[in-house]
Amino acid sequence: MTRIRKNAGWIAAALSALVATIAVPALAQTEDAGYRTPANSIDWHACADTDFAHMQCGSMQVPVDWSHPGAGSTTLALVRRAADDQAHRQGTLLLNDGAGGSSIEQLRLAMHIHLPAFAGAMTQNFDLVAVDPRGVGHSTPILCAEPLKPAGVSHFPQNQAAFNALVSHNRAFAEDCQRRNGQLIEHVDQTSTARDFEAVRIGLGEKQLNWYGIHYSTLLGRTYAKLFPGRLRTMVLDTALDDTGSPLTRVTQEAATAETAFNRFTTWCATSKDCALHGKDVAAEYDALVARADRTPIPTGGASHQPLTGEDIREASQDYLTLSGQAWPDFAKAIVKAQAGDPMDFTHDPDDTLDPVQVQVPACLDDTRPVHTLAQLAQLGKELARVSPHLGGAVRSYKAIAGCLGWPTPAQPVKAGAPVHGAPPALILQSTHQALAPFRAGAAMAAQLPGSVVLGHEGDDYSMFLVSKCVLEATNHYLTTRTLPAPGTICTD
Repeated sequence: MTRIRKNAGWIAAALSALVATIAVPALAQTEDAGYRTPANSIDWHACADTDFAHMQCGSMQVPVDWSHPGAGSTTLALVRRAADDQAHRQGTLLLNDGAGGSSIEQLRLAMHIHLPAFAGAMTQNFDLVAVDPRGVGHSTPILCAEPLKPAGVSHFPQNQAAFNALVSHNRAFAEDCQRRNGQLIEHVDQTSTARDFEAVRIGLGEKQLNWYGIHYSTLLGRTYAKLFPGRLRTMVLDTALDDTGSPLTRVTQEAATAETAFNRFTTWCATSKDCALHGKDVAAEYDALVARADRTPIPTGGASHQPLTGEDIREASQDYLTLSGQAWPDFAKAIVKAQAGDPMDFTHDPDDTLDPVQVQVPACLDDTRPVHTLAQLAQLGKELARVSPHLGGAVRSYKAIAGCLGWPTPAQPVKAGAPVHGAPPALILQSTHQALAPFRAGAAMAAQLPGSVVLGHEGDDYSMFLVSKCVLEATNHYLTTRTLPAPGTICTD
């Protein structure tokens, strides 16, 4: 998931974008017999929002349940920025945020940092299209009243009573979401979302799309390519995830990766005066804060947020490790403020375009559920504490596992690992050190998309297009010529 920050001087973000041409009356047959994509049109109008001046805003209706297209619809919201050089336009580039993130809001932030001034061919040669996926942001959003994790509920229960309380709350949360959102809550899975993007392609009148996906949207792009072979001209996959192994292996690898990122953050603090904890033992300061908050939760000073436990702080920490240039200094400041009694920086995700509820609900549909008992969860927690002594394994995939215990709707995971036929060779951008995804996840994705190449970037960031000239040039060369860099290439800028 991308992490664009509203006040960042540079932003790891933004590849969010805009929508193109009006609908063509056509039907597209999916790989599954019985599914057909209706030729719904996109309702376009000039954007009234000043951040999207001279762009087009649109909406379209898609079925809530693609297996029963006549049983109700949901709205997708879109924004389009036309290619600057229409004479040399090469198509539409569909840009995607991670799960639960608004691509339209990412586009807004990208425009704030003047993306067209440095994007090159991406904005010169392509219409950029931002679509908020079903259930997210400006599309019909999933809204629930129950908190994701109220006071007294732990994702790391220490006894059967605490485990039962977690399961009971998760079930109540899901039932509240169901009451408020109807059938949509059961159909925000990866496959349904991929079918939406085929409807968008038809609505745009494009024979093929170009895909730029970040984090979760690397999986979504692969799924789209599998369902609709031949519909993609290019695929740029930024910070690929690996869902080919078991969920327990995936969460353990993510926890170890995040812990490595935390250690790199503490090393940076030791050498940089930009760190508010410079000169101190940062790991010890962090551990002491977490232990103190676990003993006595830290008040947030308002009714809108419950006092924060150490578990809350650990769960909020991973997302502060994803961008070294902006988020690392902010992480240090957040620790110092919490030590002084103000933990508010740990009450929200650094990515202001991300909705935690809209992250959690799809996770309970997309991910298999490997844990069912307290003993299984405790064993997993023990292993995570071993590979992640500071963060304790409080990473996104663990929160998904714990947060889906008791979820009443069956999971609908995508089968992963087999080669995807009909997909273009992809450019996979993978940082050597990223808190959200290990470097080897890029190779796992490349193995599913024959002919693909992993372009490594030495560093800690995702959205490398925005921080590396080497990555930018390779990406634009691929988008315009479909030529990939040599395998094994590592960008070091």
